[in-house]
Amino acid sequence: MIVSGRFVALVGVGVVPVILIGSATGEPGLVLGGWLLFAVALGILDIALAASPRLLVPTRSLPARVRLGETVTSELYLANTGKRTLRAIVRDAWQPSAGAGVRRSRVTIPAGERRLVVVPLTPFRRGERRVDLVTVRSFGPLRMWARQATLKSAGHIRVLPPFNARKHLPSRLARLRELDGATSVMVRGQGTEFDSLREYVRGDDVRSIDWRATARRQDVVVRTWRPERDRRVVIVLDTGRTSAARVADEPRIDTAFESALLLAALATRAGDRVDLIAYDRRIRGRVQGATGADLMSKLVDTMATIDPELLEMDWSAVPSLVRGVTSQRSLVVLLTSVDAPGASTGLLSMLPQLTQRHTVVVASVTDPAALDASRTRGNRDEVYLAAAAERALLDVGRVSGAVRQLGADVVTAAPADLPPALADRYLALKAAGRL
Repeated sequence: MIVSGRFVALVGVGVVPVILIGSATGEPGLVLGGWLLFAVALGILDIALAASPRLLVPTRSLPARVRLGETVTSELYLANTGKRTLRAIVRDAWQPSAGAGVRRSRVTIPAGERRLVVVPLTPFRRGERRVDLVTVRSFGPLRMWARQATLKSAGHIRVLPPFNARKHLPSRLARLRELDGATSVMVRGQGTEFDSLREYVRGDDVRSIDWRATARRQDVVVRTWRPERDRRVVIVLDTGRTSAARVADEPRIDTAFESALLLAALATRAGDRVDLIAYDRRIRGRVQGATGADLMSKLVDTMATIDPELLEMDWSAVPSLVRGVTSQRSLVVLLTSVDAPGASTGLLSMLPQLTQRHTVVVASVTDPAALDASRTRGNRDEVYLAAAAERALLDVGRVSGAVRQLGADVVTAAPADLPPALADRYLALKAAGRL
């Protein structure tokens, strides 16, 4: 049983005149008691006439997936199987991170009918956002007392990474078409995979002349090349404790997701095969053997439920994980952090095993606040902060230099700049024939 504000207001409004009347008659306590009994009787009558909330049958209609930050609607249908009209307040118990825009809804459902309760959802966390219960508070005609019941009505929606970096994809695809020679440009695409034969024009490299074709046609003919296709790109996501740090108000792991998605979208359009492994001390997610639109769908589905683990990354197992994916020479992209020499010991000790067989790129997000702090030295506090920032930048430089000495490339940038920077490095490697 629930007491509403109307019942409290009724009792409060009647107390003062009842006490005055009771004082005039000489029996204020008896009059006040009678008024309270009258109010309670009205409440009992009201709750007796209220429809039972347990006779409601809830059903849901939910979209399967939504991107982080986008708004969708949750549709809850309530069917009244009782014989009385239901006047109720309905609370749909979504998780707070689901971003429910409406907490409570008033509904009136005649007997034998059903009504729709719409709740807008704007999730602010990735993963599975769930709802299990619906609470219904049924009032009588006077809305003084109410019955309440909690009904089971489970549902869930998967919140995917936002992939804001897709805005950089058109410009990178245009550069990829230039490398493929599909766009008319002044500089021809580089590569080592034979594409076609054409007539020699001034400025062509004489080393590309096909002498046999020239003899057959009795005209100078040159070979054209294109970047290699059907190469392997293996992306390894570090989901250890360093990926939980927030840089520019964004977790490192979310920046890694954005970088991996942009690189995968670009590589699959280039005809390369992309595999992903999310790992710290065990595999948190894996996508292997998918191509095209199926690849992107599986990537975002896998990434949606991955959260950082407060564990040290086990770099010693990475070479065997890559061997389990492919035995041919591939591009291996390690999305991790290169902040401190001590924390990067495992990465540096493992790198020679990868660089002997593969082209390796280490991508890491850097804190733009550290660069800004290193330039501000107006007072004593800012000088100390600048010294700490300089030390942090020096550590990044030392680790990056050690990675390059071991034969790997390094890409470091702010969270917003890392995805396009990694895509540019992929295109540069492809143009140089290193893939």
